[in-house]
Amino acid sequence: MRYTGPKVRLSRRAGVPLTRKAVRYFEQRPYPPGEHGRKTNRRSTGDYGLRLMEKQKLRWYYDVSERQLRRYWDLAVRRSGASGAELVALLESRLASLVLRAGFAPSIYAARQYVNHGHIAVDGRKVDIPSYLVKPGQVITVRERSRRMQPFVAAAEGVHADERTAPYLSVDHAELRFTLTQRPEREQIAIPVDEQLVVEFYSR
Repeated sequence: MRYTGPKVRLSRRAGVPLTRKAVRYFEQRPYPPGEHGRKTNRRSTGDYGLRLMEKQKLRWYYDVSERQLRRYWDLAVRRSGASGAELVALLESRLASLVLRAGFAPSIYAARQYVNHGHIAVDGRKVDIPSYLVKPGQVITVRERSRRMQPFVAAAEGVHADERTAPYLSVDHAELRFTLTQRPEREQIAIPVDEQLVVEFYSR
């Protein structure tokens, strides 16, 4: 089941800001949420707790359910590369993840919503499944009827874009179009998660 409560709360539980918006809030309250948050000692967490938290951070960062993450793990272990790297690459290849990474949305939650509401097309065809796995060479665009909406006007101006475009994307913000030029590699993906601990969690 996906978490639908306050998103900043997840960052405080994880111990790292998981979204851009959370950075400012996390600096003000860098301790876990709740009545006893200030007294919580993250360093006292045991091995299992550390591995569990890394798995949760990965889930929250990509906004996937426990069942979805387990399915991606099962796919990752069947691939020839390192399981942790393969898992992150799969999550990064999701349509919602790439819409965020291309700078078309301010957060993964907004990116998921844009896809769900039918604003995004892949190779000219509407795709409303956030978990759709994009293949290298596919072109993602904002549909013509959605381009005048305020969020996409802002995206066309580069408001949500990162300082550096991900090396596996070719992005044209003005045209609200991007292409996945190559399969994302783990070293190209900047996420605040140690995937080796996630591997150890699932391998226990």
